[in-house]
Amino acid sequence: MANLTDADFERAEALGRTLIETEPRAVAARYEPSLGRVAVDLVNGCTYVFPVSLVQDLQGAAPEDLEGIEIDGLGFNLHWPLLDVDLYVPTLIAGIFGTRDWMTRELARRAGQSRSPAKTAASRANGAKGGRPRKAAG
Repeated sequence: MANLTDADFERAEALGRTLIETEPRAVAARYEPSLGRVAVDLVNGCTYVFPVSLVQDLQGAAPEDLEGIEIDGLGFNLHWPLLDVDLYVPTLIAGIFGTRDWMTRELARRAGQSRSPAKTAASRANGAKGGRPRKAAG
């Protein structure tokens, strides 16, 4: 272990006090099965709600596993014991629902599923030309 000084401890305590005063923290959390979402009540009186389908570690979980949410770490963490999943409240509120690679893939997948008049027109125009060219065997 590194040799920590009193100054190191004072800096760490100051950072902790700042986080407690400024970062969003949960006071309560509940799973709403009829809507497929989690609602998190914050210390500032706001409620943050997110669909479980957006969260990497919660996708596909059974509703009964999602209901047992615990609040850890002075309200900074949400914990699902049956899933062994922990989520950090400030990153959830920032819209970070998984790892960087997963978020990139998920956003690309969702964008590919989107429908718009421009996308429909481009698809029809491409189809009129014979569709997407076949890949050359090779």
